[in-house]
Amino acid sequence: MVSFRSRKGGGLVTLGTVVGLIAVLGLTLFGTGAANNAVASYDISSWLWSNDKGEVARVNGVTGKVDTRTKITDAQGHTMQVSQSDRFVILRDLNTGKISVLDLTSLTLGATTQATPGLGVTVAVHDDVAFIVDTVQGQVRQLDPATLLPVGETVTFPPGISGGTFDDTGRLWLLVPSEGTVVAVKPASTKKPSSGSGGQGGGLASDPTKVKTVSVADPNHDLALSILDTGVAVLDKTATTLTTLRGEALKKVPLRLAGNGAMPQRTVGGDVPVTVVDDRHVYVVNGDTVSDFTVPGESPKLQPCVAWSGRFYCADDATGTVYVLDTTGKPLDAIQIKAGGKPLEIEVREDRMFINAPGGSTARVVDPKHHVQVVDKYNNDVVGGEAPPVPPPPPPAKPPVGPPGAPPRVIATPGNASARVTWTAAPANGSAVTKYVVEGDGKQHEVGASQRALDLTGLTNGQVYKFTVYAVNAKGNGPKKAANPVTPTSQVPDAPVSVAATANPDGTVTVTWPAANGQGHKIVKYTITTVSGDESKTFESAQPTFKVPAGELPYGTQVAFRVASINDIGASSGQSPLSPSVVPFTKPGAPGGLTVRAVTTKRGTIVAAWRAAEDNGAPITGYEATVNGVKQDIGTALSKEFGGFGDNERVTLQIRAVNKAGQGAAVNGAANTLAAPTMRVDAANTRAALQSITVAFTATDGGGAPAKCRLDVAGVGAVENTCGGSLTMGGLWPNTAYNYTVTVTNAAGMTANATGSLSTPAYRGTVVCGDTSYCGHGAPGGGIWVYKTATQSGTSVGDVYAPDGYTAICQTNGSSVNAKPYGGKQTSVWIKISFKGENYIPYAWFDLPNGTGPLKPC
Repeated sequence: MVSFRSRKGGGLVTLGTVVGLIAVLGLTLFGTGAANNAVASYDISSWLWSNDKGEVARVNGVTGKVDTRTKITDAQGHTMQVSQSDRFVILRDLNTGKISVLDLTSLTLGATTQATPGLGVTVAVHDDVAFIVDTVQGQVRQLDPATLLPVGETVTFPPGISGGTFDDTGRLWLLVPSEGTVVAVKPASTKKPSSGSGGQGGGLASDPTKVKTVSVADPNHDLALSILDTGVAVLDKTATTLTTLRGEALKKVPLRLAGNGAMPQRTVGGDVPVTVVDDRHVYVVNGDTVSDFTVPGESPKLQPCVAWSGRFYCADDATGTVYVLDTTGKPLDAIQIKAGGKPLEIEVREDRMFINAPGGSTARVVDPKHHVQVVDKYNNDVVGGEAPPVPPPPPPAKPPVGPPGAPPRVIATPGNASARVTWTAAPANGSAVTKYVVEGDGKQHEVGASQRALDLTGLTNGQVYKFTVYAVNAKGNGPKKAANPVTPTSQVPDAPVSVAATANPDGTVTVTWPAANGQGHKIVKYTITTVSGDESKTFESAQPTFKVPAGELPYGTQVAFRVASINDIGASSGQSPLSPSVVPFTKPGAPGGLTVRAVTTKRGTIVAAWRAAEDNGAPITGYEATVNGVKQDIGTALSKEFGGFGDNERVTLQIRAVNKAGQGAAVNGAANTLAAPTMRVDAANTRAALQSITVAFTATDGGGAPAKCRLDVAGVGAVENTCGGSLTMGGLWPNTAYNYTVTVTNAAGMTANATGSLSTPAYRGTVVCGDTSYCGHGAPGGGIWVYKTATQSGTSVGDVYAPDGYTAICQTNGSSVNAKPYGGKQTSVWIKISFKGENYIPYAWFDLPNGTGPLKPC
C-alpha cells in the first residue's frame, strides 16, 4: 500500500460511512512524556502502525527512533489505516470500522465513531479539515476532525467516484469516471463568524464547494489519480494517456503502455511514474518527456513506484524488497524489510520518506540524500506474541501471452430510443485487458476494463441494431462477440422505484425491490447491476428479488445495486435509484502460521501463536480453541498458553476465528509438553583424585532448556553448572569414601537425580634415612621408631626403615624432631600412618610427595 502526505496534507485512509458517535475507544500512551512530545510531533515525524502489537508509533524522522507508542484496544492483528496532518491523526480499523482521532497538540483522544468496516469509503485530513467520501454512493461530506461532526452540506456526485486526497493548497480532488472528469472541492471555512452574525447557534461560514472541474477522459474510462503538490495527475488506463494539472497548466501526454498502469496516491516533485505491474515496467513523465525502465525481479506483487528526491522506490510485497533506481533506471542498493506477509506502506512526509512494514517490527526512514535509517518499532517481544512471517509464495507459472478472448456472453436490451449492452469479462490470455469496445450504432464506444455495461442513447425507435463487444490488451484486439439484435421502442416499463439490499452471513447478498409498473406489458425479468469500486457485475431475475451467490462479490467491500425492468417484448426501463450500500461478509478464513510448542519454563504447558485470520467482511469477535477435544473461547489475542497437562503429554489444538457469521475454518497443530528430565551416572568415566572426585553423567532436560546440574557431596557441599557431562568437587581428603548425589533441574523446575559413592586414593609417603649406620637395617639403635602418640617420649610400637612406604592418614603437631644430620627435616609435625594399626611417625623422618597439604588434621 502506497500513500503520501505532504508537509500539511493528510493521506487517504479507507473507512465506512459514519453512523454515529460513540464514547472512548481506549488508547494507552506510553514511552516518553506526552506533554513534552506534543510539539515535537510537528517536526519531521510520522505515525506508523504495527499489526502484531496492535499499536501506532510516532517515528522521529531525524533520529529514526520511536518516541511515543499508542496501544489500540482490541486491534491486535487488525489492518489499521492512518491519516495525519500537523494537528490530527485519524485511525480507522479496517476490520471493525472503528475510527478515532488523536489530537497531536495534546496527545489526547478526540472523538471516536463507529463506521462500516471494509473498503468503499475513504477519509482524508488536511490541517484542521477532514472529509469522508462514500465512493459508491457519490457522497462527499466535510467533518470536523476533532469531533467527527459534519460541517456544511454534503457535496453530491454520480455513483462510482474515486480518489479523495488533498494537494498542498488544501483542495480535495476526486475522480468522476462516469463523466471523465476530475473535480476539486474547496472545504468550508471552519472559523466561527463574528459575534451576532451567526444567529442563535453561531453557525459556520460556508459549505464545501466544487471549485474546479476538468475533463480528462471520455466517460466510463478506467482512471487512476495521483495528487501532485499543486494539482493532479490522471492516468486514463483505457486510452493510455496521462493528464497533469499543475496550477492552471494542463498537459496531456500519450503513453505506450503494455498493460494496465498504476500510480501512487501522491507524487512529490516533477517526475510522475506510471507502473505497469504485470511486466514491472515504469514510464516516467516529466513535462512532455517520457522515459522508461524495468524494475528487477519477477513477482506479481509490485506496488506502483514512488518518485523521491531524484530516485524511484518500488516496493515488492512478495519479497519485502524496496528496489531503488536512479533516473536512468539503474538499480542501486535495494532495501530489505521483514514484512510479515503484509503489504509495505510508503509515505513521503516532512522531507522524509517513511517505509513501514505493518506486519513486522521495523520500518525505514530515508532522507533527501537517500541515507537509510532502520527503525525498531518495538522491543521486548513476548514469547508467542509474534507469529512467524508468511513465506513468499512461489511465483506462478507465466501463461502464454496473446490477444484477449471474446467476452463469453453479450446481451443487448432495447429501451426508449436507447439500448443497454452488458457482457461478461473476456479471458485476458496473459496480458491484462485495458478496455472494451462496443460497436453497432455507427460509433465506436471505448469503456474501461472494469466496465461490464454501457447505456447507448440517441437511437431510433423501430430500427434494428446489432451490437458487438470486443476486448483489447497490449497484444491487440480480441474477437468480437455479437449481442442479440434489438429494436428500441417507446413501449418500455417503469424502473423499480427503490432497491434494498441485505448482506447475509453465508456470503450471499439479497437484493429486493417492489414490482415495477409494466405500462401495459408484462414484466418478464429484471437486470441487477452492481456499483462499487471493483468491476461491475450484472445478474438477472424473473422475480422482484435476487440473491447474489456467495463469492460473486468481494467480502469487505461496499457495494450498491441498480435494477432495470424488462417487459415481454424485450424492452428495458431505465435504471432504478441506487440502493443503500452493503458490505458482503461471511465466516472468517483460517488463522495462518499456527505454531504450537511446549513452554520451556512451565510444566505441563504449551503455547500457540498464529496470524490473524481474514475476517471476510465482518470483524473478528474472538478465537475459539479446541484443546484435546475441549472447546474454549480465548478472546482476540493472537497467542495463548494452555496448561494443566501431564509430562510429555501430546496436546492437539484447533484454532478458529469467529465473527458475526459464525466459526471459520480451523487450523490444526499439536505439541508435547515438557518431558521429565533424566539423569544417569556414567560409572566408566567417574573418577577420584587425591583431593577431588569427578562424577560423569548423561542428563536430559526434557525440552526445558536451559537446565542446570548440581553435584552434592555428603558432609562437604555442592557445585552447580551447566549440564556439560561431568561435575567435579574439590577440597576433599585422600583415602576417604564420599557419598554423592547429582541432580538435573530444567527451566521449568523439574528434577531428576542419581546417587553413588566414591573413595579418594591413599596418600603414601616413604621413610627417610641418609645414614644407614644410624637408622638402617642392623643399626645398633634399630630403624625409625613409630609411636602411639605424637611424641618421642611416648610408647613405641616398632620401627620402620628407609625407603619403605606407608599410607599417610592425617597430620598433627607434637614434639620437635631434628633429623637433618641424617637426611631428614627438623619439624614438630607428626604423621599418622598405617603401621601396626594407625600410629605416628615424626614428619622429620617421613617424605610426602606433595607435602602435608592434602592431609586432614588428626
